[in-house]
Amino acid sequence: MFGTLELASSQWRRRTASAAVALLVVAPWSALAQPAPRTWRIGAISTRTRPPNIEADYLGAWIPKLRDLGYLEGKNLVIEWRFAEGVNSRLPAMAADLVRLNCDVVVAAGTPSALAMQKASSTIPIVVAGLADPVGFGMVASLSKPGGNVTGTAIMATDVSVKSLEFLLAFVPALRLVAVLLNPNNPIDPVTLKQVQAAAMPSGVSVAAFEARSAAEIDVAFAAIARSRAEALIVAPDPVLVNQARQITELAAKGRLPAIYPFRPFVEVGGLMCYGQNIYENFGRAASYIDRIFRGAKRGELPVEQPTQLELVVNRKAAEAIGLKVPLPILLRANMVID
Repeated sequence: MFGTLELASSQWRRRTASAAVALLVVAPWSALAQPAPRTWRIGAISTRTRPPNIEADYLGAWIPKLRDLGYLEGKNLVIEWRFAEGVNSRLPAMAADLVRLNCDVVVAAGTPSALAMQKASSTIPIVVAGLADPVGFGMVASLSKPGGNVTGTAIMATDVSVKSLEFLLAFVPALRLVAVLLNPNNPIDPVTLKQVQAAAMPSGVSVAAFEARSAAEIDVAFAAIARSRAEALIVAPDPVLVNQARQITELAAKGRLPAIYPFRPFVEVGGLMCYGQNIYENFGRAASYIDRIFRGAKRGELPVEQPTQLELVVNRKAAEAIGLKVPLPILLRANMVID
């Protein structure tokens, strides 16, 4: 009996040892058979110069939100940035470069970048942010069903010119001439000018346009604005002008010129006030589009979003610096007051 038990025990040990060896042999091959984690490649293209801290700037507002969704640079995400340094003519070559890199998706910041990217590829998903009038420029068939390879978030859901003039008139009740600073290379800026002209007509305010495509041209434009004796300023939405926000706000302050800007970054560096969509939220929403596309959503079926609320941000110190007091109606209407 003991011999039988010993024989059974010996056979059990041999079978166990054989199974262990089999596991050692198979395990490495099983590990090799597991698919490697996917690394996603995102292209990002902008007319602007690269900001010192990309995530603190609205251009990179989508990066922390992607991180919250599990996409981490250096782990499962690569971001290829391209900045045109304020020169729109560089955009086509940069767009073509992102196509050659075979990006999984491209984030296009602003209308000029989006147009260049769409011309470069009809297949790579393009998530736009800060885009003006995507239907009018033929980038999407409709906001609800874009079709094609473009989707994302738009700006200027409504014409803000009437309210912008109203806010300037609160500071300058006897306003007779308002200057409009615009970049003629941005297709939306001439549209903005027409909207301001139409809004100014009922109130009897004259409008003078001043063009600038670079820092040097901004200096020239402000010298011309001073000679025109304009009493207030409207700055059109444009990435090049945003890139020079500090220069523009300092020149406006130097000329003691009440000005209204399209986005909050102008006010954060010393501008008087801005009225429009929250540009940080606008760009941050790109993360949701990227995630859905990575998960298999068809980009042509993702509706283009427009802002549901517009914000008025006022800088009280900027008003005091040019000898003005912020009117009470402005304070009551403001979403944010910077002291």
